[in-house]
Amino acid sequence: MSNVVVLDNGGGLIKAGQGGERDPAVVIPNCLYRPLTSKKFLHPTTTTEEDLTSAAIRRPIDRGYLINPDLQRDIWSHLFNSLLHVSPSSSSLLLTEPLFSLPSIQRSTDELIFEDFGFNSLFVADSPSLVHLYESSRRPDSLLSEAQCSLVVDCGFSFTHVAPVFQNYTLNYGVKRIDLGGKALTNYLKELVSYRSINVMDETFLMDDVKEKLCFVSLDVETDLQIARKQGKDNLFRCTYVLPDGVTHKKGYVEDPEAAQRHLRASPSAAMEPNKEAYQLETIAKTEERKRVDLTKNEFDLMNERFLVPEMIFQPADLGMNEAGLAECIVRAVNACHPYLRPVLYQSIILTGGSTLFPRFAERLQKDLRPLVPHEYQVKITTQNDPILDVWRGGSLLASSPNFESTCVTKAEYEEHGSARCRRRFFH
Repeated sequence: MSNVVVLDNGGGLIKAGQGGERDPAVVIPNCLYRPLTSKKFLHPTTTTEEDLTSAAIRRPIDRGYLINPDLQRDIWSHLFNSLLHVSPSSSSLLLTEPLFSLPSIQRSTDELIFEDFGFNSLFVADSPSLVHLYESSRRPDSLLSEAQCSLVVDCGFSFTHVAPVFQNYTLNYGVKRIDLGGKALTNYLKELVSYRSINVMDETFLMDDVKEKLCFVSLDVETDLQIARKQGKDNLFRCTYVLPDGVTHKKGYVEDPEAAQRHLRASPSAAMEPNKEAYQLETIAKTEERKRVDLTKNEFDLMNERFLVPEMIFQPADLGMNEAGLAECIVRAVNACHPYLRPVLYQSIILTGGSTLFPRFAERLQKDLRPLVPHEYQVKITTQNDPILDVWRGGSLLASSPNFESTCVTKAEYEEHGSARCRRRFFH
């Protein structure tokens, strides 16, 4: 059996490594960046220590699909030659591809793999089926494994897919998509902070870090909005993020990590108890706070932005987007399937993708979903140990199966039949 390279080519991160391994050998951003100190675009490494303040970014993938094959070739060439040190001519490639990829994009991808890099053979898989494979192997006694049926909610960098999977095949007619992912959330956070504090529209890497460290999902938005209006210590959500200065530290950080976690420990009822003294002093406190604001400081405060940004996934209509929320999207996906599958799908919901890492994400989804589901059905949501890497782990598991090579398309078959005919082998 030849060497198998497993490549989870996400819009935000590339996860790559050898088939059969537990974890990917390389996890890097799928982009090129140009710091202010450089005149050319650079390849990201696993240990990037440069000052990325106002770094320009070029990405080969937009809205989940490949739009710049030349840029992707450049990134993959660096990945295979400098980081993985593999020889494509003696290797097979297992590549993840988003659902409903256009034939022209598939043709460009095949040209990259077979003509530019010269891989020996190719297998194309979609993320939901790999997640299902990994979860069923990890929990062999679960309903998901016994029924061979699950509903994968993939909240990634570019989009959110809700995909029913049956016997390791994604049921395309039941897949629903929301055009919201981690990139849209970061852009929304940049707009909020730029409007309220300082201009951070060019600070993509920085605001990604702010989002990952400070944002969370609210279980009761109206109550949390009232708490966020309080002054001083009564405001459980206020926290300060310090920007890099380029001298003592090149990366931003949370000024008080303990204070940033206060909202997770306090009960909403206690936080909402009326405080007459605080109410009487509220006007004075607001005036003093305006006087204390120092615009020269290299930091900014976050309050209700912390939970309003992830709220986009659950209520995109609040931002004027003509999209269904995640809970409604799940119900539509399940209703598109056979009635016999519906109770099993509701009990086998799997959350994957980096955007599901927000604290309380699963609890909020359970709360929103329960009123929409018939009372005779149970709702069970499973969170993965590492939702960013588990797609790759499913691919690694598939690549180590004994009949994997027989399912691949070889370079000779591609040269004889062309891309369109070879792709039929992966059509589910």
